[in-house]
Amino acid sequence: MFLVAGLGNPGDKYKNTRHNVGFMVIDEITKSLNHTNISKSNFQAQVSKTQNLLLVKPQTFMNESGQSIISIANYYNIENHNIIIIHDDLDLPFGTIRFKLGGGHGGHNGLKSIDDHIGKDYIRIRIGIGKPKDKLQIANYVLHDFTKDELNEINSIISHVINSIDAIQKISLEEVKSQYTTKR
Repeated sequence: MFLVAGLGNPGDKYKNTRHNVGFMVIDEITKSLNHTNISKSNFQAQVSKTQNLLLVKPQTFMNESGQSIISIANYYNIENHNIIIIHDDLDLPFGTIRFKLGGGHGGHNGLKSIDDHIGKDYIRIRIGIGKPKDKLQIANYVLHDFTKDELNEINSIISHVINSIDAIQKISLEEVKSQYTTKR
């Protein structure tokens, strides 16, 4: 079984923000798969279960995502190599998709929290959101809605990520990297 978590912040206020692209992917997956919703208060997450996936949207807010991930991983005995975290990445141009096993958090507080709770050896799907010219605007930028043009492209980006998640379950991560990495 794979634990697939999309990072984001709960609430309608954040629904279409750049920081919530991970939530957007999980929402789209759950639309198309037969799933059961799991309700356990200690998970601090929205969890949907399919035959071979746990689809997770932590409800702890981005900066505490690790609390949710560790409680679910421990409950279902999911090892780190079967944990996939989908997140926004400021250092990649908008729409770029990259895959990585382990590594640093790059200043991403959601990843930092996960690293602190389970370590660094999990699969990351990094979705580029671009970045503002002024570094002082980063917090505002990630918590701001996608532009209309970006929203027009987001569905094809999300679809590509969903296909890559299916591939991760069947082929090696190196093969996924070569077949599903996109560049802009």
